Amino acid sequence: MTTALAPLTEPWSPAEFEARLRAVGQERYHDRHPFNVRMHEGDLTPQEVRRWIANRFHYQRHIPVKDALITAKLDSARLRRMWVRRIEDHDGRQDGEGGIERWLRLGEAAGLDRGSLLSGESVLPGVRLAVEGYVNFCRLRPALEAVAASLTELNAPDLMRRRIDAFERHYPWIAPSGLAYFRTRVDQGRRDSAEALPLVLEWARTREDQERAVAALTFKCDVLWTLLDAVQQGEPWEHRDRSEPDGGRGR
Repeated sequence: MTTALAPLTEPWSPAEFEARLRAVGQERYHDRHPFNVRMHEGDLTPQEVRRWIANRFHYQRHIPVKDALITAKLDSARLRRMWVRRIEDHDGRQDGEGGIERWLRLGEAAGLDRGSLLSGESVLPGVRLAVEGYVNFCRLRPALEAVAASLTELNAPDLMRRRIDAFERHYPWIAPSGLAYFRTRVDQGRRDSAEALPLVLEWARTREDQERAVAALTFKCDVLWTLLDAVQQGEPWEHRDRSEPDGGRGR
């Protein structure tokens, strides 16, 4: 006999499943975080911009690490070749290439020292915990959930375009060459999400798997949000540099 609870265990249709995944990004992606809103409105001081660049670099340098962990979970050469390209996107094929190098150049364009960025000396504890949590998630969870967590890339291209416009308009003290990372990620993010979304839709055959995929993407959004919480708060001993003209806004 069919019970009233039976329909609750049925898988969502592919269209509904995809809509639920996209809704997570629409509702929880970190473009809505107050720090990102202030960034795009031009309200950050140079100190705040540099703090964000330095702490976000800690996340950036761990992207190829988590992608290596995901690659090891994939069970076909075709999928591994597809995913290993993400590692090359960030590490480059040789020194002086890749997204990590472009982020270092962003830091230098903003007046940060490359050696200081690489040392991680200014990374906040909350940022370290958020990044470690994400890397461990990709290490410990099944391929479905690790790949589903990457679907924040669905929202990344729009964010990158908005960020390029904001930096060009509001932070002209950063050399345009420093924005190369954002420009590159517009197309890369679109390509990466177009590859990962079909995998998640295919692999999640049961309602339980679908819910786990949605939860994984929600977790990733929480990681990015928590990272910005830490950056926004900063260290308790930090103080805005009032010696700069117009209160340190650099405008």
